Amino acid sequence: MMQYRAYAKVNIFLKITGKRDSYHTITSRFMRVSSLYDTLWFEPKSNPEFEIRGNFDCEVRSNTIYKAYKHLLAATNSDKLSNWMEGHAVYVDKQIPSFAGLGGGSSDAATYLHMCNDQLELGLTTEALALVGENIGADVPFFVYGYESANVSGIGEIVEQYNEKPLEFEIITPQIQISTPAVYNYYREHLYAPINSDEAAKLQLMSSLDILTTINPKEANDLYPAALKSYPELCEKEGWFFSGSGSSFFRLKGHING
Repeated sequence: MMQYRAYAKVNIFLKITGKRDSYHTITSRFMRVSSLYDTLWFEPKSNPEFEIRGNFDCEVRSNTIYKAYKHLLAATNSDKLSNWMEGHAVYVDKQIPSFAGLGGGSSDAATYLHMCNDQLELGLTTEALALVGENIGADVPFFVYGYESANVSGIGEIVEQYNEKPLEFEIITPQIQISTPAVYNYYREHLYAPINSDEAAKLQLMSSLDILTTINPKEANDLYPAALKSYPELCEKEGWFFSGSGSSFFRLKGHING
């Protein structure tokens, strides 16, 4: 069976721009981590129940891949899709840590959408897949588009490619499972200070290299201070940036912290 890579991402910066209903609106630079990825493929099976094979710590119905299947089925009403999933399991060779701010679950979901669209010839455009992805999770559209670097805004649905040279990263992921809603809730209740549109536009224009070499990590990610407060066992790492709501830290590969 054909294999597909689901790449991780880091947030070069992540700033809150406001609120929309119960969500926070953001501006962020997502960059693909080409050295870290899950690998997905289909395997034949005999049990018609939806099955995901691999090392997961959640129930199938809570998995983003299952959610992707349900939303894709609702969008296409495809008998070909439902029949295919009765006869095939999704195998995931899981390398991206979970609850780590690296987008593993979202990337798996986006990759699954592409697998189904390609192999079953569903005929959906990338934009149509991204619309399906919006219903699965905020980070999914970025992974659907497959950009190496992009400015992401709104609640994740606005993805604009940013043309720049890809960077290589060192990543450290403490063994702490961080709840994204818990971090956002702490931010909303104790640290809420959205940036204005001019500040957002300035960051969106800056290259990722410039941001990583000129901006303090705690100022680059509004969720970093909230995560430190929400999870006292999470220790600040001098000179390392914080991805998403955590718990992963990253820095430029080969970077020597003075």
